[in-house]
Amino acid sequence: MSQFLRHYLLSLQFFTRIPVTGRLADWVGFSPAMLRASAAHLPGVGWLVGGAVALATWLLLALLPASPFAPLVAAVLGTVLSVLMTGAFHEDGLADVADGLGGTLSRERALEIMKDSRVGAFGAIAVVLALLAKVSLLALLGSVHGAVLCVALFAGHVVSRFWPLLTIRLLPHVGDVAGSKSKPLADQISLASLWVAGLWSFGALALVMIAQAAMVLIVPSLPAPALALWLAAGVLGSGLAWLGMLRWFARRLQGFTGDCLGATQQVCELAFYFGLSLAWGAVSRGRLA
Repeated sequence: MSQFLRHYLLSLQFFTRIPVTGRLADWVGFSPAMLRASAAHLPGVGWLVGGAVALATWLLLALLPASPFAPLVAAVLGTVLSVLMTGAFHEDGLADVADGLGGTLSRERALEIMKDSRVGAFGAIAVVLALLAKVSLLALLGSVHGAVLCVALFAGHVVSRFWPLLTIRLLPHVGDVAGSKSKPLADQISLASLWVAGLWSFGALALVMIAQAAMVLIVPSLPAPALALWLAAGVLGSGLAWLGMLRWFARRLQGFTGDCLGATQQVCELAFYFGLSLAWGAVSRGRLA
């Protein structure tokens, strides 16, 4: 349990701006092997980030005046909170990947561009469109019901952090080995770590399913079986997006970099919300038919 907690706190330290400092940091310790093992807890980081954002969103919806615009305001402020908690870590990866792969067809030139800390036109456009899409989809889900928005936020942050680990497992790391912070994470993640990550992800979905009865009470018009199908659609959408990203990186880079992992998380999170939105629309039309 002590080792489990150390690895989880190291994952928080690496993937978020949540302070793990002083005596706590001394107790956690650090080594490349520990950092590699901490990757298994990336979906666990999603538990904390997604849970905090979902709770803040629920409080905002309770405090804001009743208005069709309340879900939009809550979605924007919730997104701001998630960015503050992670330090825009994954958004930065999305920007670098968009600049590198959008700015050239050359593999070597793309890797060179992705190492540049400056953000170009492709990167800026990608981040702006991603944030707009995220806020729009969350506001759409929030317009159905506040509980739907909160569930989507929690599950989306967890599930989207599982897919980058599969990328690590299936593709070689092709970034700058000497200067890459992600290199220890990329040294072929073990099957045991994937199992731990899978348990974090499955646990989040199971928690939502356990709360299904409460959801039905909150939203009386929601059929009991719809929640399971709804979440399955989100996972399916997220998984399909991951497959697309995996093939893109394999074709263009013959591997992945740390930026590719951040971009994968962002795209898979968006695809999760998009899948939820499509599924809810299908269920609604089915009830009305």
